[in-house]
Amino acid sequence: MTPPQNTQTGPAAPHGTAAHAPAPSSEAGAAAPLLPPGARVFVAGHRGLVGSAVARRLAEEGYEVRTRDRADLDLRDADRTESLLRAERPDAVVLAAAKVGGIMANKTFPVPFLEDNLRIQLSVLAGAHAAGVGRLLFLGSSCIYPKHAPQPISEEALLTGPLEPTNEPYALAKIAGIAQVRAYREQYGRSYISAMPTNLYGPGDTFDLQTSHVLPALIRRFHEAKRDGSRQVVLWGSGTPRREFLHVDDLARACVLLLREYDEATPVNVGCGEDLTIAALAETVREVVGFGGGIGWDTSRPDGTPRKLLDVTRLFKLGFRPEIPLREGIEGTYAWWRDQE
Repeated sequence: MTPPQNTQTGPAAPHGTAAHAPAPSSEAGAAAPLLPPGARVFVAGHRGLVGSAVARRLAEEGYEVRTRDRADLDLRDADRTESLLRAERPDAVVLAAAKVGGIMANKTFPVPFLEDNLRIQLSVLAGAHAAGVGRLLFLGSSCIYPKHAPQPISEEALLTGPLEPTNEPYALAKIAGIAQVRAYREQYGRSYISAMPTNLYGPGDTFDLQTSHVLPALIRRFHEAKRDGSRQVVLWGSGTPRREFLHVDDLARACVLLLREYDEATPVNVGCGEDLTIAALAETVREVVGFGGGIGWDTSRPDGTPRKLLDVTRLFKLGFRPEIPLREGIEGTYAWWRDQE
C-alpha cells in the first residue's frame, strides 16, 4: 500500500531544474506555487496510517516521494535525520511520524508518548531547517484542544483550558510541535505549517487491541465476536461521547491542498464537520461486520472527552470537502484488514 523506499514516483528531474525550483508564474507578478509540480517531498512516517496515505496521494499527483524505513533511520536521532535530509535535499517535508495509540496505550505508557514524539519533532523540524528545506507540514492531533472546549472546536481554542487527562502527554508533545513550527516561521521565515486532523481511520490502521484507536478496535472486537459465536460485545464507557471520523485518504487530499495553498502560522483543523455518538458508531460497525449479537457498555471504564467536533471553516474555505462517507469507509477498512490476516 505504500511507495517503495527512494522510488521516484513523479516526473524525474535533477536538482536545479524546474521540478526543484519555484515554477514560473503564468502571470507577471503572481506568486509562485508553495509546492511546485513534480517537487521532491520527503514523507516521515510513511509506513503509518497517515504517512502511507499522504505518500500515495503525493505520488498519484505527480510528486517525487522520498522515504526511509525505521530500520534505516531512527527519526529520534537528530544527527542522522539532518544528514539524511541534507543528502535527499527535498523541496518539502511531511512530518507524519509519531507514536500513537488509544486511551489504554496513552494511560499505560505516558513517557514514550511524550518523549518519543518530542524527539521526533525536534529532530525532523531542526533537521529540515538545517538542510534548507523551505516547506514543511507538521501533522498534529485534535487532542491538543481543551477537554471542554466549545463545540465545534476552532483553532483559537488552543491553550484555553485543561486537556483530557488520558492523553495529556501526547497532546503536550503535539502542542510543542505547533510551537516549534511557529518559531521557525517567526525566527527564520520558514514556510512551515501545521494541520490538526480529527479521528482518522482507513487502510494501514493498527488493529492491535492494546494500542489501536476506537474504530479499528471496534472492527476487531465485532469480527472476533462473530467468529467465536459470542452473544454480546461489551465496550468501554457509556457510548454517549460524540466523535468525528475522517477517512485517511480524505486527510491525504487535504494535506496536499495545504502544501499547495496554505502558509500561515495558525494550525488548520482537518475533519468532515460532522460527528456521531460512539454507540451509533458501534452499531454501524456491528452491521458492517455482520455480528448478530448485542452490545453492552462497561461504564466503569473512562469515556474520555465528552465531545470532539472540529470547526473546519478554515479548511473548507480553501475548497476542501470530504469524499468518503463513513459507512463506505468502514466497509473498505474492514475488507482491507481481512485481506491482511
